[in-house]
Amino acid sequence: MIILCVILALVCVFLGVKLFCLQRGIDEVCEEFQEKMEEDTNTLITVSGGDRRVRRLAAQINGQLRLLRKERRTLQNGDLELKEAVTNISHDLRTPLTAICGYLDLLEREEKSKNVNRYLKMIRDRSEALKKLTEELFQYSVITSEKDIVLEEVILNRVLEECVSVYYGALKKGGIVPEITIPEEKIVRMLDQDALSRVLGNVVSNAIKYSQGDLEITLTSEGEMIFSNQAPLLDEVQVGRLFERFYTVTSAAKSTGLGLSIARTLTESMGGEITAQYVQGKLCIRVFFPENGD
Repeated sequence: MIILCVILALVCVFLGVKLFCLQRGIDEVCEEFQEKMEEDTNTLITVSGGDRRVRRLAAQINGQLRLLRKERRTLQNGDLELKEAVTNISHDLRTPLTAICGYLDLLEREEKSKNVNRYLKMIRDRSEALKKLTEELFQYSVITSEKDIVLEEVILNRVLEECVSVYYGALKKGGIVPEITIPEEKIVRMLDQDALSRVLGNVVSNAIKYSQGDLEITLTSEGEMIFSNQAPLLDEVQVGRLFERFYTVTSAAKSTGLGLSIARTLTESMGGEITAQYVQGKLCIRVFFPENGD
């Protein structure tokens, strides 16, 4: 009886040790897998335990990690090649477009019939639209190619005021008199000023395209900038897609579909967020930059 109890005790100790080692090995696999997914590394999962089942699990996970990394490299290389192609194409288009616009300038100085003037105007409009698209394609490829963000203290009040003043002519041409609400206290954030100016400029340009003559711009003390205007030409579905690359609303004939996509890329790269809502015929775009550490 005593011998049986000793044997059972030894079996329990053996099973306990075996279970402990198994649990420890699984924990090691889980921890290393988490690390490999979070870090950009080529190392694989290693286990210190000698349990063959844990080693087999680690080997299978390592096999999947190799496939995942191979697919990721393929996607990264393809994305890089696409960006380089877009950059090269847009750059190559600039020269002939500049020449076309130059010849149009010369033609407009010559005597022409009404029909010729009408045709020239159509060519001029299409050339300008193509020129704008080419420029935005170039800018988009540059912005999305690992652009370094240089953070510095930026006063949101000042940058917003400068943005509105830059677009004053376009706003006036569109018959838009913006209602601007900016607090007296300085709202300071650590941002890239050039990137922020590009974000706000693209948002204001978007408002000019869809506004029916109104535009409300508000800066809150929390660092949120709100741009709202009547936009009966839009609907909820279209507004939900405004940040998609190359998405254009049919009614916006001169739109390239890249402005707000660029704004989102730059905003998120600086730790902010940008959203769009459509409520009762009104388009509302919010750009928010939380305080450092929030």
